[in-house]
Amino acid sequence: MMAPQQKAASPWRGQAAYNSTIKSNHSPIDALLSRLEGVKRTGSGTWRARCPAHGSKSLSLAIREADTGATLLHCFAGCTAHEVVGAVGLEITDLFPPRPDDPAYVGKAERRPFPAADILRAIGFEATIVALAGAAIIAGEPFSQFDKDRLLVAVGRINAALDAGGLNHG
Repeated sequence: MMAPQQKAASPWRGQAAYNSTIKSNHSPIDALLSRLEGVKRTGSGTWRARCPAHGSKSLSLAIREADTGATLLHCFAGCTAHEVVGAVGLEITDLFPPRPDDPAYVGKAERRPFPAADILRAIGFEATIVALAGAAIIAGEPFSQFDKDRLLVAVGRINAALDAGGLNHG
């Protein structure tokens, strides 16, 4: 009889074998939440936590479990999902449940529309960033490089949200 495998003390420091164990034994949301600090449940299937990508002291990372079992996240400081999962030793694919073994799925990309409320929420937040930038421009306030970069991120996210909703026509 074989002894059970022992897990390393700090498994998220680049150990791919542990990542596959997490994927097969736990849901994607559990895999992420177990590696975050300051996790606070904010509602059914929603949490806030400190963002590991920028060393946040506040709960700047919003996490949500989608109906599909996928884990959605948003850092209000502007960190990308790749930066967040990379900071805890996961990959983007770890945010999604395993694909069905059904041969109909093999080689086909899964296409599910985002709920309109999620798209509007994302656009609304980023539109606020654009509005604040516009107000600063009108007031003649100088823009730092960070401000310029964040404005470009906001515009990119608005376009991405429109694309996700099938609304961006050029």
